[in-house]
Amino acid sequence: MRAIVIDDERLARKELINLLNQLETVEVVGEAVNVDDAKEKIEQFSPDVIFLDIQMPEKTGFDLLEELDHVPHVIFTTAYDEYALKAFQVNALDYLLKPIEPKRLEDAINKLLGKIDEVAKKDEEHAANQKKLTLDDQVFVKDGDRCWFVRLSNVRLFESDGNYIKVYFDNFKPMIHKSLNALDERLDEKSFFRASRKHIINLGWVEAIEPWFNGGLVVTLKGGDRIEVSRRQAARFKEMMSL
Repeated sequence: MRAIVIDDERLARKELINLLNQLETVEVVGEAVNVDDAKEKIEQFSPDVIFLDIQMPEKTGFDLLEELDHVPHVIFTTAYDEYALKAFQVNALDYLLKPIEPKRLEDAINKLLGKIDEVAKKDEEHAANQKKLTLDDQVFVKDGDRCWFVRLSNVRLFESDGNYIKVYFDNFKPMIHKSLNALDERLDEKSFFRASRKHIINLGWVEAIEPWFNGGLVVTLKGGDRIEVSRRQAARFKEMMSL
């Protein structure tokens, strides 16, 4: 982890840096003597964590946090315990009293590592949730007591029905509790097309296309389902289906 030590007392900075240099998980990339100096160093080095003294000339450590656009993880270091409550109110990760004990510092670092791992896992989960679903993906569908594990290439049509979506595959049409808008955001647009407010079709199942009223289209899917493509979507649909 990249760290910056911010303290107006030179000896306090050196003591903390010496302690941090003994830890394999931390690299001290800079030090700062006041708030303005700290802002420059944070912008320059983009640290994962800052060790921040509270009482400094002119501006306090709390002032620094208010002035930053992006705040790294914060571990406060101070000779006074009276600021502890306020420190945690600004989401500081920990609060170390001077003189800093090596074991207490190590505990704070381990706490920080756990926090970083937690954030990384959430980011991975979010990225996985945002991944587009392709024809090769399988989805779990449950309707009442019946369950299916369906490959999306076999789903020819999604139809909105109130707060539910009807999923068309084989001879089944189970209902799932989801909005069509939310589903549309997850599906690969190269394979699935939002034909109208009520329908998303699998382009691989398109068998025939006919002109319809007011510039719209009617699409016939393999198996006989006929879906109207709204005038608004018709031009885009023609473009996607043309050479």
